[in-house]
Amino acid sequence: MAERIEYDILLIGGSPSNLALAHHLVDLAKQSGVSFSMAILEKGKEFGAHILSGAVSKPHVIEKLFPDYKDNGFPYEAVCTQSYFSVLANKSKWDVPAALLPAGLKKEGYLVLTLSHVVYWMANKLKEKLADAPNLVVDFFPGFSAHEVVYDGDKVVGVQVVEKATGNAEEDNIYGKVTCFGDKGFVSRNLIERFKLRDNPQIWSVGVKEVWELPEGSDYAGKVWHTMGFPLVDGSFGGGFIYGMKDRKLTIGMVISLDSPNPNINPQQRLQDYKKHPWVQSLIKGGKMLKYGAALLPEGGYYSLPKKFSVDGALLLGDALGVLDISQLSGVDKAMECGWQAAEVLHEAIQKGDFSDQQLSSYKERVMNSFVGKNLYEGRYFRQAWQENPRLLNNYLPKVMEGVDAGSAHWGLISVGLTHNPVTAVSDALRLKKLMDGKADIGPVRYIEDYKHIVPNFKPARGIVTNGFDKDTVYSRADAVFYAGTKYHEENRHIDEFNADVCVKCITTYDALGKETPCVSDCTAEVHRIDDRGGLRHHGMSLENCVQCRTCEIVCPEVNLKVRPTEEGSGPDFMGL
Repeated sequence: MAERIEYDILLIGGSPSNLALAHHLVDLAKQSGVSFSMAILEKGKEFGAHILSGAVSKPHVIEKLFPDYKDNGFPYEAVCTQSYFSVLANKSKWDVPAALLPAGLKKEGYLVLTLSHVVYWMANKLKEKLADAPNLVVDFFPGFSAHEVVYDGDKVVGVQVVEKATGNAEEDNIYGKVTCFGDKGFVSRNLIERFKLRDNPQIWSVGVKEVWELPEGSDYAGKVWHTMGFPLVDGSFGGGFIYGMKDRKLTIGMVISLDSPNPNINPQQRLQDYKKHPWVQSLIKGGKMLKYGAALLPEGGYYSLPKKFSVDGALLLGDALGVLDISQLSGVDKAMECGWQAAEVLHEAIQKGDFSDQQLSSYKERVMNSFVGKNLYEGRYFRQAWQENPRLLNNYLPKVMEGVDAGSAHWGLISVGLTHNPVTAVSDALRLKKLMDGKADIGPVRYIEDYKHIVPNFKPARGIVTNGFDKDTVYSRADAVFYAGTKYHEENRHIDEFNADVCVKCITTYDALGKETPCVSDCTAEVHRIDDRGGLRHHGMSLENCVQCRTCEIVCPEVNLKVRPTEEGSGPDFMGL
């Protein structure tokens, strides 16, 4: 009979939140002499392999975790020395004056990070830290996925780590007195659904990102740009980002919210359009792409947080909670702070031998009383400010873009009032600012799931205009997948299609409109396709291309797809993204 594998603590996902938890808890245990056993499960082939983020992060939590981080090899790319928020028109760029920007969009002094490298370093640093801690047992399991939450009644007691369960719990499961979920919803969604923790649904964006190596003599290290406008002129909310890194590398990406009425956003191609802009072309001319990837970002913020952050035997952290603050374009420091606060709570729980919800419930209070809760509250209406008023993106932003291309962003702003009702335009601007600043109080926000925003017969009011560009700098989606380094073992069927007939009906609907289905269009990695079988068009999948982003699941109009975690370390290789 197989031996039951059990730990005091299970961490699901080699995330920044979970690794921050592990580091702080080990430090606390070294001081107190408390003993515990812990396992860290990471579905990627190594820690960092499935981690993708911008990322420009305020270093305050890193400083708490690693006071000597600047001298001990912490892998930051640069310190931001110049930060810009820019409006891109079809041909030109306008850098919004710093005096007009909220503090959260000013990134000077922040660290430019390759988050996959940070996670890899944190995992290895943790192993070093454990060398002189004989009272602690910490096991690292890269290539191990959690597939299901294991319960004993309403208590979480572990996870199932074998996808095709044999029915023998001792072989299929790893048990823990407390399980901490730091994933993007692959497993934590089961917990949230079972206990009905989220009254307001999470809303999502997808980030698509490339890393470029630039020619000799190029040096943008420490320069950071966030942009709005080109090429998102269809009313979708989002924008681009470009971060200068060391060794002549440049991060280029786009974040596009999935609450768009457009069923054919095609995020990867929008990134290629972004690179066609003359300014972006001037940055990457003569360079070469090194990496490509995509990932979801939870955007709901304050009003999409779960009612409870814990249940008997479990905690939610980081992206599983949804602590990204879209108003400040920051999530890494908040995820790490969740880990810090969770470690404090778990240290006490270990000493008491009590992992009940009553014991763990102080975790939510600690998180919400920290800068995490305060920042999320201040930015609580940021997404609502843009969702409630389509004029902002459909009418006003294009006018500003026209002014930028004409040589005067200020004239573009004036023309908004001249071509629309000036009283309405001023009123819209004032309300936008009040909501973005968190000064207004309009009560709780109610979101609807992203796919419910889709309008099948949507027709964008305008298209983008591209100028001359180097064709060697843009990639088809099929070609981009090569740079995601996807590798799968045979029979890895990790995307469920629940009902093939539902897909046929959806395909028929979109064929009649001359459009692709959302799963085909919005896939970031050439997974979903339409196959003709004897004149009947069916949904097919090239699963070997999947980058585990879950976009297809979020935009499926029929809620007919589910992306599950890969097995045995397969999937993309985001190391270096």
